[in-house]
Amino acid sequence: MASKIRIAILGFGNIGKYAVDAVKASPDMELTGIVEPAGLLKGKALAAAQNHNLVTNIGELAKVDVALLCIPTRLVPDVAAEVLAQGINTIDSYDIHGQVADLRIKLDRVARSNGAVAVNSAGWDPGSDSMVRCMFEFMLPRGITYTNFGPGMSMGHTVAAKAIPGVENALSMTIPIGTGVHRRMVYVQLKPGSDFNAVVTAIKSDPYFINDETIVSQVADVEMLLDVGHGVQMERKGVSGLTHNQLLSYSMKINNPALTAQIMVAAARASLKQKPGSYTMIQIPIIDYMYGDEDEIIRHLV
Repeated sequence: MASKIRIAILGFGNIGKYAVDAVKASPDMELTGIVEPAGLLKGKALAAAQNHNLVTNIGELAKVDVALLCIPTRLVPDVAAEVLAQGINTIDSYDIHGQVADLRIKLDRVARSNGAVAVNSAGWDPGSDSMVRCMFEFMLPRGITYTNFGPGMSMGHTVAAKAIPGVENALSMTIPIGTGVHRRMVYVQLKPGSDFNAVVTAIKSDPYFINDETIVSQVADVEMLLDVGHGVQMERKGVSGLTHNQLLSYSMKINNPALTAQIMVAAARASLKQKPGSYTMIQIPIIDYMYGDEDEIIRHLV
């Protein structure tokens, strides 16, 4: 029997907690440990992480094949480069759409130099939804695709709002208006003495929010509003060959961090089947994400 893929999880927040479950449910993987800076975890989160070999640096783990970077998007470029430099594959769920291509190019050089593989933006959007959009486009080469997110919690936007000075806690909800247009409903719990108007200005100026209508509301307790559900409705209307009026549709309602974690675990498996370098999900053969014998998968799914 082949040895199991040894996985480290960097970050034990929303995604990291579900990543533990996804790794443990994968018959070809084992969890080597969780990496978090000292003092960051408290209470129940600390106790739960300690049950899974909590360390403060990935170098403290004996052997790691793949690191799942369950960390805020803005930390990914530097952390991924550091881990790849140690010859360890990295999987991230980087979610700033317009910067994914540049991140891949940057990490590709590091990965190749150290015989490692990075899979970038291995979430559901960007990620698996990107794969669906590619399928839609080769099915209907001419046309328009609309991606409508939500209603639901955006983890990337929520983390960005939490990072604004003066914010104690935050929740960013994505509300679809239609035809790919969205409203961001941001609920903030302020630190004592913080200026609400200054927080509103900072949030609306952040790159995560600047292109969408954003409404910021102050609340006493963000935890009372928290729901990690999300969803997507994607449609493409276009032309196959010379035949017009073709309509494709894809939708799902999900637990956001649970699905993100599962996709990252599948990408970890796929990373070990690639040559050194950095990849987005659309560059990797879809069968590489699957567990099991290739011929059996083909018999079952084709």
